[in-house]
Amino acid sequence: MGNANVSNVTIRPEEAAFFADLAKDWWNPRGKMASLHQVNPVRMEFIRDAIDAHWNGDPRSVKPLLGKTALDIGCGAGLVCEPLARLGADVTGVDASAENAAVAASHAEASGLDIRYMAGEVGSLDIGTFDLVTSVEVIEHVADKRAFLADVAARLAPDGLLVMSTPNRTVQSRVLLVGAAEAIGYVPKGTHHWSDFITPEEFEDLLAEVGLEVTDRRGIAYGLGKGLHLSDNEALNYILSARRSN
Repeated sequence: MGNANVSNVTIRPEEAAFFADLAKDWWNPRGKMASLHQVNPVRMEFIRDAIDAHWNGDPRSVKPLLGKTALDIGCGAGLVCEPLARLGADVTGVDASAENAAVAASHAEASGLDIRYMAGEVGSLDIGTFDLVTSVEVIEHVADKRAFLADVAARLAPDGLLVMSTPNRTVQSRVLLVGAAEAIGYVPKGTHHWSDFITPEEFEDLLAEVGLEVTDRRGIAYGLGKGLHLSDNEALNYILSARRSN
């Protein structure tokens, strides 16, 4: 959340301001961003599996990203960057909000993690390419998704791995992720705009247009007794991995 894009496709200013206002509360697991803390382990489970599959790694390895570079686009206050660093990666986080980047850098330093954070638009930053690129719950906040994905693809090394997640555009997500979630305070009001959600089929088509092919896709669902978990049910939210097309 709180992503940055190219200059002519930047996240809408009001959305950048919205997430900047939440910056100081981002690391509070019981605060306004509590939903992110609950879903983050599920995302990281998928990311770890994707890493092992992509590089034929040992699932028992503590640092499967040792010697590799990682970029998190729309990094917020660093909820994905920090686990990636602990997996051994040399991590860079980029966010449209300077407030988010500052909070992320402060938290990483306090945690003893060496992570580079940058505020700005990923398409305009001269940062090269990365072995792993992640961007979770970001594309739904982007005005021009096609141009944004072109910038994302440009940051991916030739043998790189991309992981992205986003809400699906379904009746269920409109009722639960936008209506009910905001009504009960599960997410801050104004977090989601249902019309900006994209379906998995639309997402895969957009990725294909920028030369990427999806290698795996899972739903993120909620179940009584199971909480949030990876699932075949993509009605609310889904996460995918991709690589350059052959």
